[in-house]
Amino acid sequence: MATRATSKPASGAGAQAATVTEKKKPVFTKVDKLQPGTNGHNLTVKVVSSKNVPINNNRGGGRSVLSRPPPRNTRISECLVGDETGSIIFTARNDQVDIMNPGATVILRNAKIDMFKGIMRLAVDKWGRVEVTEPAKFEVKEDNNLSLVEYELVNVTEE
Repeated sequence: MATRATSKPASGAGAQAATVTEKKKPVFTKVDKLQPGTNGHNLTVKVVSSKNVPINNNRGGGRSVLSRPPPRNTRISECLVGDETGSIIFTARNDQVDIMNPGATVILRNAKIDMFKGIMRLAVDKWGRVEVTEPAKFEVKEDNNLSLVEYELVNVTEE
């Protein structure tokens, strides 16, 4: 007859201390350092302007299976945000729309760069967070708008 060894999870304060990992402090970046296709950005920005985007859920004609409309209760707003180094368009969705009021200072955590028609847009999805914070003392540099730069995808082949 064979016997099996069973392992029991460790219990007590010593076991908990061994599994606790120290959290890293978030690294904040500036708007002018943002690049296409990047993510995980933490920024402190001021909202310059906010414009609601109408969503047409009643698309007519032949629809592709891949392009489905957003859910009916989706709200989208395009907000110009920035810091002392530059500005960029932030796409606010649903509850984020209420936070992004002109003049507000917000912290964007785990933001990503989405490309829309070759133009960079900043966004925070379900893995990130938008928080209102104390008013910042900087003036937004609107003449360095990263959303006015158009990028083109170029395939490079090696010979």
